[in-house]
Amino acid sequence: MRHYAIGDVHGHLDKLQSAMALIARDRDRVNDPKAPVVQIGDLVDRGPDSKGVIEFMIEGVIRGEPWVTLLGNHDRQFLWWLEDPERRDPVLKSEYTWLHDRIGGLTTLASYGVDIDASVADMHKQARALVPDDHVDFLSAMPNHYTRDGLFFAHAGIRPEVPLNQQTEDDLIWIRGEFHNHPDPHDALIIHGHTPVKAATHYGNRINVDSGAAWGHDLSAVVIEERKAWLLTAAGRVPLPHQNPHFPLI
Repeated sequence: MRHYAIGDVHGHLDKLQSAMALIARDRDRVNDPKAPVVQIGDLVDRGPDSKGVIEFMIEGVIRGEPWVTLLGNHDRQFLWWLEDPERRDPVLKSEYTWLHDRIGGLTTLASYGVDIDASVADMHKQARALVPDDHVDFLSAMPNHYTRDGLFFAHAGIRPEVPLNQQTEDDLIWIRGEFHNHPDPHDALIIHGHTPVKAATHYGNRINVDSGAAWGHDLSAVVIEERKAWLLTAAGRVPLPHQNPHFPLI
């Protein structure tokens, strides 16, 4: 079975549209219009058009596109802030809030027309009026994982040696070190983002598709067939670099 995956978008509508165009071109080449396209989470924050990104994904779902959009930690923070600006994500470092420049919530609010120089209370009032209900519904409905045909997609990864059906949402959207440093096979091949790398990379037991679009780099679109994966480029498919000498790619 064939699957497509797109890395962390972070408010870059132009990059998302380009990635989808590469996928459409590959679909045409292999004549496979139904293979799922899994966006790995973090639609919002840091980039200039989070509103446009969410609108684009909603429009695709309405058209019947086989798109799956996973919940990322930034998406959850946005949703929680809309519900209650005092609510903190328990995994977020104590020195940060969603509105901190490093996190990027202000850019998301600005994309909706919120006055980001106002007080937090006023920004929240404006956001509740300016963020469409269907955007809130879309964020609320994002699953925190997707699994099919021996693949398991989650924004950040999984906690090793915990059954896939017992993973917590906090781990699925936040985990890093324990997951990255685990060299052995998991119960499925894990496809994730959350931690930027120079290029989408296959580690044998996992594939990281976050190539740092939030920080000015390209947004990766990847095609996966069984356990093999390729980066989609204007020139066609390019095999992903492989790292993990303890787990050969087969």
